[in-house]
Amino acid sequence: MTSPSRLVYDERLTAPRIWWAIAVLFGLSLALVFLPYGLIAALIALAIGTCLAGMYVSAQGSTRIRVTGDTLFVMDARIPLTALGQPEVLDGEEARAWRTYKADLRAFMAMRSFIPTAVRVEILDPDDPTPYLYLSTRTPDRLAEAISARA
Repeated sequence: MTSPSRLVYDERLTAPRIWWAIAVLFGLSLALVFLPYGLIAALIALAIGTCLAGMYVSAQGSTRIRVTGDTLFVMDARIPLTALGQPEVLDGEEARAWRTYKADLRAFMAMRSFIPTAVRVEILDPDDPTPYLYLSTRTPDRLAEAISARA
């Protein structure tokens, strides 16, 4: 039996490394646009463009999924594990289907397009209008196991 406050699972849905390279390339392209106005203008554009693109990439990778002995934390949501059904691991085509044509607009989705796997968990609380959670994750088996292991 695990302690309710003990961390069982922790994952940050970080953006791919190539996105950081694209952020730098965005800054370089902005610098090239401003290069006719002088070297100082180009350097300022490089700094501002790279910072803006970097802030976007950082925001895309700031989502965390945590499971303690009795609670699931996703973004700002805190969901007791007792309110959740059995998790379903979604790979490849099945994950894509639940992101697109099978998706319910009322569902809670922590979805990242750059992560191809996910876990879907039904909400058992009859007073909650949310039918299920869709959680993008790079380790769906570990997340499903952590959600299943209730305190």
